[in-house]
Amino acid sequence: MMKQNFMEKLLDGVKVEWKELGEIADLNRGRVMSKEYLIENKGIYPVFSSQTANNGMIGSISTFDFDGEYVNWTTDGANAGTVFYRTGKFSITNVSGLIKLKLSTNINYKFLYYWLSIEAKKHVYSGMGNPKLMSHQVEKIPIPIPCPENPEKSLKIQSEIVRILDTFTELTAELTAELTAELTARKKQYNYYRDKLLSFEEGEVKWKALGEVTLPTSNIRWRDTNGIYRYIDLTSVCREKNTIIETTEISAENAPSRAQKLVVKDDVIFATTRPTQQRLCLITEEYSGEVASTGYCILRAKENEVLPKWIYYFITSTRFNNYVEENQSGSAYPAISDAKVKEFNIPVPSLNEQESIVSILDKFEVLTTSIVDGLPREIELRQKQYEYYRNMLLNFPKEEVEA
Repeated sequence: MMKQNFMEKLLDGVKVEWKELGEIADLNRGRVMSKEYLIENKGIYPVFSSQTANNGMIGSISTFDFDGEYVNWTTDGANAGTVFYRTGKFSITNVSGLIKLKLSTNINYKFLYYWLSIEAKKHVYSGMGNPKLMSHQVEKIPIPIPCPENPEKSLKIQSEIVRILDTFTELTAELTAELTAELTARKKQYNYYRDKLLSFEEGEVKWKALGEVTLPTSNIRWRDTNGIYRYIDLTSVCREKNTIIETTEISAENAPSRAQKLVVKDDVIFATTRPTQQRLCLITEEYSGEVASTGYCILRAKENEVLPKWIYYFITSTRFNNYVEENQSGSAYPAISDAKVKEFNIPVPSLNEQESIVSILDKFEVLTTSIVDGLPREIELRQKQYEYYRNMLLNFPKEEVEA
């Protein structure tokens, strides 16, 4: 009811005309610009491409291809159909399209942008596995024009819709920024207290290398088994939560060459090679007996000396992270060797003291995990709320088609 009342009041019974975008606008494409070109021609004018990060900007050059007010869309790839509002001097690449309204058209650019942010994705073609939204598809998108016989009133209606949506956009962006800052602050707070609890002075307790407090592990003998296992690949571990999120089933017939390391409950696994480096987790009962990639260092605690979680928390610490940064080698894919990981020294207090500190850290981790889960979910809900009201404000009556 709210939706109908708002639109009825705003339109006040006026006619809404629908035109294909190609009737009211000219469409252009960008040009090919390599990374080398961007470097060699570096300047102050932004270049926009198909990505969505950083508002689509991939660099800046000393010249510009366009100057003014436009609507820009992504033509190819996973982000095809993403729409941007552009003003000023800029350029776009060949996987980006540009919409310039014709002089005789009484359409507000921001109004068009908001409308296409709903409609454009509906016209994306995903054939051959590569999503595309080309100019010939975009020009057929129907555009609502309220009160076409009275351009002044039409622009007034459009401007009011834009004003409300701009306000929603600003509020959503502010809230997202606040929630993201809160998440970052909570993580820093947790890291601080974790590192504090794991700090010991020299001479206060014994210090031992990880290799001294861990047991040797074995590889699977594929020629001696016909079983089916779950494979823990380098990307199987969620970096934010330190848990396994997905595995694949393998056997001797299809096992990747890197599928070699048998893990058991309470093993700590740590990815040693970038870009997956620093992914780590404590193996739970669910994954005991499964096979991990050789890209992981397996740390199996001597439980008469250290708790598995004692090792786990030290592997998550800032001190260990710094140690990895200082002791990795290689240029294309920097890595730290298993042997070097096991040279890392950790304090070894009594098992009772370890249990006490681990218990506190467990509580901190539960709180942090709930925040990691909760705040992004809240951000997502706010975005959905914004989209709901945007769709409500742009819910124009469709023209009836004669039978």
